[in-house]
Amino acid sequence: MYQYSEFSAGSGGGAAVLSLQNALHRPPVRPSLGEKVTALRSRAGEIDLVVDLGLRIGSREWFRGLGTCFALCYAAYSFAPPLDSVAGAAPAPLADAQWEESRALAIAPLALGADTGRRMAASDAVEPLADAPERPSVDLLATLGFGDGFARVLERAGVAQVEAARIEAMVATAVNPADIKPGTTMDLTLGRRPNSNVARPVEALSFRASLALKLQFQRVNGQLVMNRIPITIDGTPLRIQGRIGTSLYRSARAAGVPAKAVETYIRAIAAQLDIGSLTEDDRFDVVLEHRRAATGESESGALLYAGLQRSSGRSLQMMPWEQGGRVQWFEASGVGKASGMLQRPVPGSVSSSFGLRRHPILGYTRMHKGMDFQAGYGTPILAATDGRVAMAGWSGGYGKQVRIDHAGGLMTSYSHMSRIIAAPGEYVKQGELIGYVGSTGLSTGPHLHYELHRNGVPINPASVRFTLRSQLDGPALAAFRSRLQSLLAIRPGVAEPVQSAGAAKPGFSSL
Repeated sequence: MYQYSEFSAGSGGGAAVLSLQNALHRPPVRPSLGEKVTALRSRAGEIDLVVDLGLRIGSREWFRGLGTCFALCYAAYSFAPPLDSVAGAAPAPLADAQWEESRALAIAPLALGADTGRRMAASDAVEPLADAPERPSVDLLATLGFGDGFARVLERAGVAQVEAARIEAMVATAVNPADIKPGTTMDLTLGRRPNSNVARPVEALSFRASLALKLQFQRVNGQLVMNRIPITIDGTPLRIQGRIGTSLYRSARAAGVPAKAVETYIRAIAAQLDIGSLTEDDRFDVVLEHRRAATGESESGALLYAGLQRSSGRSLQMMPWEQGGRVQWFEASGVGKASGMLQRPVPGSVSSSFGLRRHPILGYTRMHKGMDFQAGYGTPILAATDGRVAMAGWSGGYGKQVRIDHAGGLMTSYSHMSRIIAAPGEYVKQGELIGYVGSTGLSTGPHLHYELHRNGVPINPASVRFTLRSQLDGPALAAFRSRLQSLLAIRPGVAEPVQSAGAAKPGFSSL
């Protein structure tokens, strides 16, 4: 119910009725809690110290509440304690003797390997020994590294120098110690020594000297005795075939062909065709030197046969053969082919190229028939390619000179040498040492004058690629074809005995 006081004074009855009707149809407006508290305190005549600063902004009561807030904040700031640091006394650093004492009693000696030397003092229960006991024997495993010496390995393991040299001399009667492969492990047993001032003696030693030989050493009646244990070897070739796919190298390696054999195979077929023309359906066919020991170890060696079966185009059947002291790859027809670039005779840069130039001594322009290489006095000079030495000696203004005849009418000359190594009539291979750089003859300083002639006419050495072709005939061709047929008779993946008939026998390389 509404009280009379809620209606405005002086309003008529109609206005009161209208206000009553509006109130009946409209929800009443409820004042907030703050308004109610303010109204009650105003009626009671009290002062509101806690003013809601969110209401009646700008009024007298609002400013009073703002002042109260600032006063409280200032009071809190005024009574706050100071934030100055408190000075404390630092302990004096320890003296050296005190530091070592505390360090010995801390955990640091354990972390640093107990390098202080401190230990607990012995009590009365400790009885001193005249000599500390040692193990009667020590078993070790020594490994031969790359470029290592056999005796040096034993010395590092604790063997006396004299005894290590004696064992190496005994090994040399069975196999050359330099031929023992790096990575070979040795089972070594050192015995009891008579006193602590000498090295332990060797009681037993065993290792694999080669794939076909094992050596064992035992001490019998105070002397070392070497025992040779031969191992049966099946030295028969191995044939591997496979599809080239997306990569010839990866496919051959996945089939089990050693990396060096794959590289040799690629170089052999690259001399006959373009490697980029191979397709994924082409198949490679290789035969390798292969040896397998009765104990299970095996090693593969040189490439004996390189075949290529093409899905379209000419297939290849190639085999290495020695002719005239030089190993070359021949096709099944007996025709060999090798191509490449002439090797640079010295590592120096070119100071004068092929062509017209002013001679530094004679003083006029004339044809420079070769190339001059800058090189220090005594720099080794290497043969540009295989050939036979036609001349080695003094040659007028050229000074000390070497001339080498090559196949196809090619001839190279090397002048102004300080010393000649090659001899007339000697067959030299590419990269073989023939002499040393000097300044003999008409020369202003140490350098190499290098010329290349074709049928007696000088040509520019920098623009020459060579192709050598050889043809087998007679007994050599018959032996070549017999060897080729025996290799082709091997079943893929099966090692079968094949008789060697003049083919090259490079050294074995471990898988």
